[in-house]
Formats: sequence, C-alpha cells, structure tokens
Amino acid sequence: MCLAWALDAYERVETVGFDYGQRHAIEMDCRQRIRSEIARSFPVWAPRLGPDHVLDVASFGAISDTALTSDAEIEMLASGLPSTFVPGRNLVFFTYAAALGYRRGLHVLVGGMCETDYSGYPDCRDATLRALEQAIRLGTEIPFSIETPLMWRTKAETWALAQELGGEALVDLMIEETHTCYRGERGLRHEWGYGCGQCPACELRAKGFAAWRASSAEGRKLASTNLPRGA
Repeated sequence: MCLAWALDAYERVETVGFDYGQRHAIEMDCRQRIRSEIARSFPVWAPRLGPDHVLDVASFGAISDTALTSDAEIEMLASGLPSTFVPGRNLVFFTYAAALGYRRGLHVLVGGMCETDYSGYPDCRDATLRALEQAIRLGTEIPFSIETPLMWRTKAETWALAQELGGEALVDLMIEETHTCYRGERGLRHEWGYGCGQCPACELRAKGFAAWRASSAEGRKLASTNLPRGA
C-alpha cells in the first residue's frame, strides 16, 4: 500500500527490504512480485519505480528471540505486548534506510506503521518515529523526513485508500500478493488474502477488510436510494 502511495506522490521511488532472520521470510518473495505487478498494471507509476535494495541485518534478528525470529509461540507477554514484538526493529530499519538514502540522494523515508488499530508495538507510534526523524536529521545533517501515510488510518481506511489510488486492480494486487501473516502461511486463501487467519496480523487484516466491504456496500446502497426518479 505504501509503495502505491509513494509512487502516486513522488517522481522517483526506490524500495528497500530487510532480511533480519524473520520467521515469515515469505514476505521477501512477495515484495518482488508486488514490484513486478505494480510496474505491469500501472503504467503511470512504472517509470517512477527505481531500483530495489535488500539489506542483510540477520544479526539483529539473532538477538531478538521473538515469535517472528524463532519458533516461539505467538502469545501475550507479561509486558502487555505480543511475543511478535521485535524490540527496536523499526528504529534499525529506518536508520539503515537513512544511510542508504544518504548515499543515493533520497531523503524521504516511507513506512507503513500505524497506531490506529495495531498490535501495540511502541516503535510503530507516531511519537517514536517523530523522535527518530529528528535524531536522523541531527546525525546526518540532512533534512530527512519519515512519512507514514497509514499512521492514522484504520485497516478499513487503508483498503479504501487502495481503492482510491488504484481501483480494483490495486485492491486485487493487495489481496493476492501482499503478506501480513505472522506465521508466513500462504496456503490458505481468504477473501482478504493469504494467511493462517488466527494470528493478530490476520485478525486485524480480516476485520479491516470486512469493515471496508461493509462500508462500501452501504455507500452503494445509499447512492442507489438517492437516484432521481426515472433513473
């Protein structure tokens, strides 16, 4: 979703992925298919899509010991956070992305973090990312900005944004090619996409998709009832 948003907003967009030893490494395969499908299906955006980069930060995953980097069970911890929380992950990602952007002359960093309906990760909060943005600016003497277009959107509103930016083609791409399931499940196909259907990420995605579909159906119903006579 954020790639589509960035391509719609900026003339040049490069992508970066992080191999941190994640249990659901399927996301690294999905990202390449997403890039290819966006370039194929959206000719207006295709010329804006620049090179892809993959950064190896496996040593970070090795010290995390979470349900995303090991075979640990997905459960709520005494801290009140799910065991899928990888401490400092987004801090590391943006720091590495800024170093890459510094070299390539790209000073806008875009991420899909959200604190409207999410799992409670503290490094997804707007306050965290605004502080990190300032630290990166001070540490590089470059006016980097961190853009989080989904920060204040519900999951339903994120689906609506996909519809707004790319119509049914982008919605279909999100369903078929994107991945959020913490268990890396790609064998089960739901109306909202692939996943186990039980982990927190799947539950949030399913709930948001259902809410968006319901609101879209209601909008069409209201529009039809307001048609002029004889229409």
